[in-house]
Amino acid sequence: MMAVSFRPDVIVVGAGLIGAAAVVGLADAGLRIAWVAPPGPDADPAAASASPAAGPAGWDSRVYAVSPGSIAWLSAIGAWQGIDAGRTCDVSAMQVSGDDGESRIGFDTRDARQPRLAAICESSNLAGGLERAVAARGEAITRLADAVVDLRVGERTAAVGLAGGSTLRAPLVVAADGAGSMIRERAGIAVERHDYGHVAVVANFRGSRPHHCVARQWFFGDAVLALLPLPGDLRSMVWSCADDHAAWLLGLAPEALAAEVARVSGGEAGDLQTVTAARNFPLRLQRVAQLVAPRVALVGDAAHCVHPLAGQGMNLGFGDCRELSAVLAARGPQPDPGDLGLLRRYQRARAEPIAAMRLATDGLFRLFSSGLPGVSRLRNLGLGWVDRAPLLKRELIAAAIA
Repeated sequence: MMAVSFRPDVIVVGAGLIGAAAVVGLADAGLRIAWVAPPGPDADPAAASASPAAGPAGWDSRVYAVSPGSIAWLSAIGAWQGIDAGRTCDVSAMQVSGDDGESRIGFDTRDARQPRLAAICESSNLAGGLERAVAARGEAITRLADAVVDLRVGERTAAVGLAGGSTLRAPLVVAADGAGSMIRERAGIAVERHDYGHVAVVANFRGSRPHHCVARQWFFGDAVLALLPLPGDLRSMVWSCADDHAAWLLGLAPEALAAEVARVSGGEAGDLQTVTAARNFPLRLQRVAQLVAPRVALVGDAAHCVHPLAGQGMNLGFGDCRELSAVLAARGPQPDPGDLGLLRRYQRARAEPIAAMRLATDGLFRLFSSGLPGVSRLRNLGLGWVDRAPLLKRELIAAAIA
């Protein structure tokens, strides 16, 4: 392979939202970035199938609940200012219902002591804001529309081989290339995977009743349905359910799907009209042995995958980018951004937030999918108990909005 003369401080691999966030944050840490971003969706096949362009009515099927903590960081790097605010919707409250139809827990901005619990934003809108932030960094970021085919780690640098035949070298490679990360594999970082046997079905609807900026979630045994507010009378649906149930939902005509969502949600949104076709992506739990290796750091889905029932996967990824950028910006006299001691500082800082979110989401999934006698009654009682425990509620909210 032919080596290129450009010598960046960091090579970021991955064309998705986390890759874009990483290059902006690291550029702001005073580093020269080579961004290997092949055209099209992220390298992860699951992400590729679930991140379509805007739907037939101009709305993206894939949306994210961006936490106040993520919004603050995206604002600090100039990305949030670049989104179309008219296509986002602030969440002022959230209602979670158990499977007995009576137990529920509610959160609102007064509990959180924040002006919003989250902002619901389309994937394509977030991408636009991040793209503008990338462009604003000028020559600090060099983008290569190529694919990585090899990684070799040396004592002082890592060499990334590209499909086009050239080789890039840098002291640090950041893997933002999705759950199936090739960089992680070549770095020898072990990963433990658990497929839930569930699929998240996503679609957007127009409702006949106002949502009042309230996000709603229903637990039905082993299924979780969420309706998230979008501007006007629109709602985004995320229905996590078993593979066979998901296949049935995906096979419904748009009118039949809308009627089924309206029925299961108890008519909360009134009559529904499908705005974007239903799409799906598989759900899995993924845990890595470590976030770093010599000359390599993992961020986003390359570092962790959690169940989406808390809507925190993307926020975890933004947290990775924020922390890695902060550690490297504060490296002081250490000139080597790939120094393993520095990278381990990043790993230590992210260990607790990642483990806590993984434990919470996986634990909730297992609790609500359990068919053991008496479990249903206990979990529904638990929802009501937490709803009446303000200190505990505040702790849960603090974790969600970070």
